[in-house]
Amino acid sequence: MTTPDHILIVDDDIDICNLVSEFLEKNGFKVSIATDGKGLQLVMDREMIDLIVLDLMLPDEDGLVLCRNLRSRSNIPVVILSARGGEMDRIIGLEMGADDYLPKPFHPRELLARVKSVLRRSRSLPDDVSESDQNACYRFSGWTLDVPTRQLYSPNDEKIFLSGGEFALLRVFLNHPNRVLPRDQLLVFSHGREIEPFDRTIDMQVSRLRRRLLDDPKSPNLIKTVRSVGYVFAARVERGAPST
Repeated sequence: MTTPDHILIVDDDIDICNLVSEFLEKNGFKVSIATDGKGLQLVMDREMIDLIVLDLMLPDEDGLVLCRNLRSRSNIPVVILSARGGEMDRIIGLEMGADDYLPKPFHPRELLARVKSVLRRSRSLPDDVSESDQNACYRFSGWTLDVPTRQLYSPNDEKIFLSGGEFALLRVFLNHPNRVLPRDQLLVFSHGREIEPFDRTIDMQVSRLRRRLLDDPKSPNLIKTVRSVGYVFAARVERGAPST
């Protein structure tokens, strides 16, 4: 029997928690609830969580800070819920490491679709990556990406945590080094969907990935911008067996 995915809902509005929890449970998920940042940590200390649905406006900690701290130590996908639904709020949320952003008010079915999409994206191969990539280890400019463990290691052997979107995007770049990749192609390869008008998802994730790789955004050496087209991963990439 397959173990259901475990979703942690973090929101101080208990009515929303109960509504979302009941809906997700009816659709096959296991659900836990926390009403603040301390509760989030308590649940994570005792449970294995597959995805976090995180409200930004919590009584004890700012949700964006929580999201950033989570990303600094974990690959668990995060879907942000917020009454602050402006474009800039969404951009900031994604830059802090969230995998998706859903403004309030929202329909539970839309949240369900986002949760399923983020979980699928965090586990699946990009459409253009071969099955053999599942057991690969990539080395470039002193960095190492171990695909089976989803771990990125810096030249100093420091472990760097990636969001699901960052991980998928880096794998696409590593499979196509020194090749110009248009934004729409990157979005299809890494997210499985076509680009929409004014969609800045790829630009934001490239910006975040550059920071993870310590790549100076003003003069990047690894991920270079090709104006009006897309990006190119300008490094020699070696592919071998995963580390043990």
